[in-house]
Order: sequence, then structure tokens, then C-alpha cells
Amino acid sequence: MEYEDGEYVISTDPARLDLAFLCRTLNATYWAGDRPREVIEASVRNSICFGLYRKTTGEQAGFARVVTDQATFSWVCDVVIDERHRGQGLGKWLMSCVVAHPCVKNTNSLLGTRDAHGLYEKFGYRRSSGMRRPSDRARGRETGTAQSAPVA
Repeated sequence: MEYEDGEYVISTDPARLDLAFLCRTLNATYWAGDRPREVIEASVRNSICFGLYRKTTGEQAGFARVVTDQATFSWVCDVVIDERHRGQGLGKWLMSCVVAHPCVKNTNSLLGTRDAHGLYEKFGYRRSSGMRRPSDRARGRETGTAQSAPVA
């Protein structure tokens, strides 16, 4: 899908994504500062990605991705606008495209944020508490090692 507005275009075409931009931009955030390139590549392959680009140059200026079963649940994550392009309403436009996407609009959608509650509340998100299980990698375990589930 593609959306156009003024100087920018949003596309869900994964071939347009600039992986160097994604790694640089995500690694500068509080939530993905230690995310390795191979993990970013895998997350992009397994998500619906929204790239924001300047029409004239094709330069990537923003990104969001959605993990979803396309029927009941979606998780919106990695929403970011490059600093040089902020202050133009691009984050709002990007989120309006995300929540209107046919694979997202009819799902129960979650996201996490420390600092952008006001933005997401404009799109119907409400603050709530939840539970979280960090990845084995984040807990310092070796990836790929089978762990037995505790027996109740």
C-alpha cells in the first residue's frame, strides 16, 4: 500500500526500506538501543512495515512496524521519525496510516511507550497495565538453547 501527502509518501513495500537508516535510527532509541542488525532484519521480515520517505529524494524519514495475526491482535512498535523531519505532523500521519491499514484496523491493538502517550491516545489507545516477558537474550540466556518448561 502507498499513501501520499505533500512532500512525503508512506509505503508498506519492504523492498523500499533502508536497513542502514533503520539500524541507525532504532539504535538511537531507548527501546532498541542494543538491538543487533540481524534482529532488526528478522523483525522487518516478519512484520508489516511502514516506511516514510521524501518524494523528491526517496530518503527514508520514518518507520513503524506491526506484528499481527491480521484477525484479532496487533502490536504496533518501532514508531520513529528522523529528527530532521520532526515537527511536521509526520508521526500523526504515519500512525493514521498504520491504524487504517486493513490488517490492523479490526484488531485489538497494543503498543508500549514511555513518552508519547498523547500521540497514541489520539488514535484510540488507552493507558493500561500489562505483563511482559523479556526475551531470553534480554535475560542473558544463550539463544537457541532449549529450556524445559517448569512442571506444575
